[in-house]
Order: sequence, then structure tokens, then C-alpha cells
Amino acid sequence: MAGDPELESRGRLVRSLSALREMLPGSFVERRRKCGKPNCRCADGRPEHLHTQFLLSVLSQGKLHTFHIPLDLAQKTRSQVELHKRFQEVAAAICRINLRRLLRLKQQEQGRKEE
Repeated sequence: MAGDPELESRGRLVRSLSALREMLPGSFVERRRKCGKPNCRCADGRPEHLHTQFLLSVLSQGKLHTFHIPLDLAQKTRSQVELHKRFQEVAAAICRINLRRLLRLKQQEQGRKEE
């Protein structure tokens, strides 16, 4: 079916998935906290003195697992989590296209049977 816009759209979406091989599930969390050392600048509790902590939260087998992410991996990890969100959006779009095509095919088959 050359020229079918839905098939072309679906093809573009499927091809875009190859860029997602580095994706990570879960949520990337950035939070500010005190480290607990009494002489540290964060001990006063002022927001600008708190330490930044990066975490990856992943739900696995019904349990939430949280992993500390070092500063040098924070941006890469954040991007990988965003890739997973993009994957979910693309998968949903492909499923919507496939459902529309199935319903149209079903309607065409019913029309043929009624003739």
C-alpha cells in the first residue's frame, strides 16, 4: 500500500525506536539535602547550601528500588530515562495506528459480508 499515510507514519515511528536502545526505566530524581556533617555548609539548612543528590527510582517486581547516581553520570542517566518516556509515547502512537487500521479492516470485512 504505497502512499498510505498511516503506514508511512507507523514506519517512521518504528525506525525511530532504534535510537532508544540506551533507555532506562524509572524516574530520575534530583533532590537537595543535608549530608549530616555538623561543620558542613549544609548544616544551616539554607536551600542554597544543601547538597544535590541524584537518584534513579525503578519499580521492579512490585518493589521500588532507588539507586544513587554520581554527578558524572547524572546527565546521561536523565537522558536515558527521557528516552524511555519517548519509547512509551512512540509505542502508544503505533498501537493507536494499528487499532484504527484493524477497525477499518473489520468494517470493510463486514461490508463485504453484507453484499
